[in-house]
Amino acid sequence: MRSRFRSDRRLTVRMTVTMFLLGLLYVAFIAALIVLLKSWIMVVVIMGALFVAQFWFSDRIATFAMHGRVVEREEYPELHAVVDRLCAIADMPKPVVAVSNMDMPNAFATGRNPDHAVICVTTGLLRRLEPAELEGVLAHELSHVAHKDVAVITIASFLGVIAGLIVRFAFYSSLFGGGRRDQNTAAVFAAVIGVSVAVYAISFLLIRALSRYRELAADRAAAHLTGRPSALASALTKVSGEIARIPTKDLRTAQAFNAFYFTPAAGKEPGIERYFSTHPTLQQRLDQLGRISTELGEAEEPDGVS
Repeated sequence: MRSRFRSDRRLTVRMTVTMFLLGLLYVAFIAALIVLLKSWIMVVVIMGALFVAQFWFSDRIATFAMHGRVVEREEYPELHAVVDRLCAIADMPKPVVAVSNMDMPNAFATGRNPDHAVICVTTGLLRRLEPAELEGVLAHELSHVAHKDVAVITIASFLGVIAGLIVRFAFYSSLFGGGRRDQNTAAVFAAVIGVSVAVYAISFLLIRALSRYRELAADRAAAHLTGRPSALASALTKVSGEIARIPTKDLRTAQAFNAFYFTPAAGKEPGIERYFSTHPTLQQRLDQLGRISTELGEAEEPDGVS
């Protein structure tokens, strides 16, 4: 299935390279666990079951975790109308539409492919955005589905999630015998922790680099599809400003899902930590939309776009 969203070869190349490198890391991680734990059946079965669960049920898991619920046309007719119009323009299947009862203005898309996708917006976003701005945000999220980078980021996140869980589980459980460990068990414990930490760190950096680029790619695709980069820039500025006013402590739960959000749930623009962020800076996104606006010859430049 090919949609009318602009194809992005650079995004495709980055997704392919990231998945290849993570695939190698995944194989190495399983091999290391088999050697250390001396039970290939247990490792393969557990890892395989978790992977299948995450891939096949990622849309339900993400929607549930972010307090989203599926809504019908009768309940949110205007929202459905915008999604219908964009899907018709893009020539792509309509995803399931959901709404999350959160005041934080944001949106996300998830799902393993365009035929099994969910696009979710928060009530805070619906209250704050004008129709043209909402259209830009929804086009951004639909481009993630059309380019299949939602599925890639879901699969890519799996290895880091598992490595992180192993580290936490090892520290907070009696899996390795607690205080009664002998010297050999302690050595295995340390080795598993070391391998897991290394895998988590490498996958973290690879996923963050891909995530930052895919957000820029989604902005580009949405701007070209709607022909209104200024509306998307206005939405970005408005949403980022609103999120910046929310206390950091109130954003901590949402921050676990930053890779899926339209705008990260961060209280401030990142400094040096931008190299570890899931999203490019607001200024990078606005600058790109400003260039597209010039290319398309929009009559009115958005605020904050150079």
